[in-house]
Amino acid sequence: MTGDDTARLDKWLFFARIFKSRGLAAERIEGGGVRINGAPVRKPGRTIRPGDQITVSAQGRVIALRVLAPGTRRGPAAEAQGLYELLGNDASQA
Repeated sequence: MTGDDTARLDKWLFFARIFKSRGLAAERIEGGGVRINGAPVRKPGRTIRPGDQITVSAQGRVIALRVLAPGTRRGPAAEAQGLYELLGNDASQA
């Protein structure tokens, strides 16, 4: 992570506990299952920042999130939930 409130997409998805490993996050990104602000992303190293909207298609559902913080580690679930805000209709199932 850098000190300017940005993060690599694959690390952030791992820190936010969307994926169980950074490798799984990278595979999903490269496979076309992630969008940032509506645009498809295929590079795990893509930089994200607070305010970005991330849409993830995984495990048979679509999850829309707004980035609130870049995170610095994969902490407990309560810490991970502070990194994002759930958006959309599927939010209650995430």
